Formats: sequence, C-alpha cells, structure tokens
Amino acid sequence: MTSQPLPISTTETTTTSSSSTTTALTLTSLRTFLTRLFSSLRTTLSHRRPWLELVDRTAFSRPLSLSDATTRVRKNYSYFKVNYLTILAIVLAFSLLSHPFSLLTLLSLVAAWLGLYAFRPSDQPLVVLGRTMSNREVLAILVTVTVIVVFLTSVGSLIITAVLVGVGIVCVHGAFRDPEDLFMDDQEIAGSTGLFSFIGGQSAGSNVIPLV
Repeated sequence: MTSQPLPISTTETTTTSSSSTTTALTLTSLRTFLTRLFSSLRTTLSHRRPWLELVDRTAFSRPLSLSDATTRVRKNYSYFKVNYLTILAIVLAFSLLSHPFSLLTLLSLVAAWLGLYAFRPSDQPLVVLGRTMSNREVLAILVTVTVIVVFLTSVGSLIITAVLVGVGIVCVHGAFRDPEDLFMDDQEIAGSTGLFSFIGGQSAGSNVIPLV
C-alpha cells in the first residue's frame, strides 16, 4: 500500500512571511524616524549659547520702561532662543514627571498616533469589532480622542500651566538681561523672526555685528 503525500498548504506560510515583512518595514521606519529626530535635536542643541553667558550676573539690570523690556526680550530671544526652548522643555518635562498619570496618558496618546496612524502599514487596515476602518475614520477617532484628552482632562491644563510658567521665566530673564554685550552674525539676525528658524541652518560667516 503506497501512502499518498499530504497536501501542503502555503497560506499560513505566506501570511506569516507577509506579517514578518510588514513588521520589519514598520521597525525600519520607526528606527529611521528616531534617528532623524535625535539628529535634529543634536543639531539644534549645538546652536545653544553658553549657559554661563545666560546667567551672567553682571549683565542684569532693571529695564527703564515697558518698551525697553520688550526690546530686551526680543533681542535676548534672538540670541538665546535655543537655551530658552530648552528651559521650556525642562519645565514641561518636570511638570509631567511630577504627575505620572498625566505622563502615562500623554505617552499612550502618542503611542496611539504612532502605532495606529503614522507607522501603520497601508496594506493592513485597522479592524474593530469585525469592521474595517478607513484611514479617514482612524484619523477622526484619533483627533477626537486627542481633543478629549487635552481639553477635558488634567493633561491639557498641566501642559498649558507648564508652558505659561516656562514663558514667564523666559520673559523675566529676557527683560532683565541687558543685551548690550551680545553679538550675533548676519545669518542669525536675518533668520531670527521665526520660532524655529534656527533649525536646519548652517553656521554663518565670520562677520559679527552687535545686537544693539
């Protein structure tokens, strides 16, 4: 009696292979995103001014008027903008770390955006309760959840409070720090109008002129 060879189904093998390939592509995309993010952060932080120059006690004086204080804030921001944004980030991080529940909520929200929208493969639709969700529906749900989390929980108030505290610190420092001794080059002055104008720029030439 000759035994017949059993048929071999390739469906499971194909599905497993496709799933492995999709996972590998997702991990590669995430790794590329993180690499670019950290590279951008290193480039941005390389433009910061010396912290000792930021807290130089001999450079502090009382502004003569509100107009003088506003002018100082503008000039100091143009010079110390990376340092100021770093201070804002530190205040925000400290606020979140002191409220673990809000931190976990925010991290979960970010993970949902990354996993369900930003890095979800286009050939793998999201299925909820047997219903396939389109990209537009997924986006609408994520936006709705984000609005609820930010505006109807303590996360939003915590972030707003931390940002206001950070901006207050920056404004007070900028108003009392006399910018008379600060110097910046032509490219920095030309590109100092935007909040993130320092990102992506290369170092300018050696021509240095005073801020005032």
